[in-house]
Amino acid sequence: MPKVLFLTTSHSYNDDRIFYHQAKTLKERGYEVKICSLYADFNGTIDGIGIESYAVIEGSINRKVETFQNVCETFQPDCIICSEPLAVVASKKWVKEKKISCIYDITEWYPSMSMLREYTFPAKIVHAAKFFLIQLYAGIVSTHFIFGESTKKFPLAYLFWWKRQMILPYYPDPVYIKESIKEPRPCTITLCYTGQISKDKGIGNFFKAIDVIHQKAPDLKVRVLIIGSAKYDGDKIYFSSLLAKHSFADIEIRKPSSFEQFTEVFADADLCFDLREINFENNHSLPIKLFYFMGAGKPVIYSNLKGIRRHMGTLLFGELVDPKDADSIAEKVINYAGNPELYHSHAVKARKMFNEKYNWRTISGSFVDFVKRSIDK
Repeated sequence: MPKVLFLTTSHSYNDDRIFYHQAKTLKERGYEVKICSLYADFNGTIDGIGIESYAVIEGSINRKVETFQNVCETFQPDCIICSEPLAVVASKKWVKEKKISCIYDITEWYPSMSMLREYTFPAKIVHAAKFFLIQLYAGIVSTHFIFGESTKKFPLAYLFWWKRQMILPYYPDPVYIKESIKEPRPCTITLCYTGQISKDKGIGNFFKAIDVIHQKAPDLKVRVLIIGSAKYDGDKIYFSSLLAKHSFADIEIRKPSSFEQFTEVFADADLCFDLREINFENNHSLPIKLFYFMGAGKPVIYSNLKGIRRHMGTLLFGELVDPKDADSIAEKVINYAGNPELYHSHAVKARKMFNEKYNWRTISGSFVDFVKRSIDK
């Protein structure tokens, strides 16, 4: 029975991509699987998958590397799948000595804007260069690449073009998706924002659009549903100021849910939003939540991101917009509210596209085959 070890520094051991999709699928196909995370403490077995997790995310680099190397030594994997550069670097010794595969699963920008936010100029440039060099070194050490989206292939896919690689999108398994196609109600609409609450992720743009909706359609009852939380102190202050400024009559804020219940928490929403700022990083990203909204049967209004256009072309179950154009966004919401046939058509189309193309079961076989070939090399 081949052994596959997942190493991650910043993702939880029960991360949706790592645990619920990749690890579970490999386990079902007969592999022995273990996940080692540095995010939280837990040791045990969940659904047949070994978990060896330690809360050392704030520890020294040497301690993190040593933790990963100890797990490699005890588990003796035939293949290692890493989610961050440090995990790749830590596995170098084992990969070299045992001549096994090291798959670097790239789902985040490195360095990301969040990694650099605590630094000021010119230290920001120095640290960006340092992180970039670490990313290049991880590209040298790893033997294979998985990219969560095509826009994140740069630069590793081109610098190490001879190494085997695949695109593995963030499609969810239908088992975790609850369909909740809504029947539009006259003069009433529920607008939903989910995820991290911050200016960058578009909470301010969302609120501005709702203000304009109230102005343009005063008889339309707008219910605001927010599911998520602010991560940083600055974001908490920003969100509090928005709540004080806008004072919506019907607003509900729910805490983030578990992965298994995510689509149930926004089941009563009519339209789902993501109006994140269009900067370089966001513009070249493919938002994961899009596929969960699609599976639930929710029409969406999203920032007009290059990552979405490149992956899907025209968005057939919603609208791609300039996130700062509150006037245009308001018109599109009002159009949905006054056109139940259009709303229902988009809701049904979203669910149909998810079932036919954008779900994990359509790509899981290629993932397992990629891992198998990396072991059989």
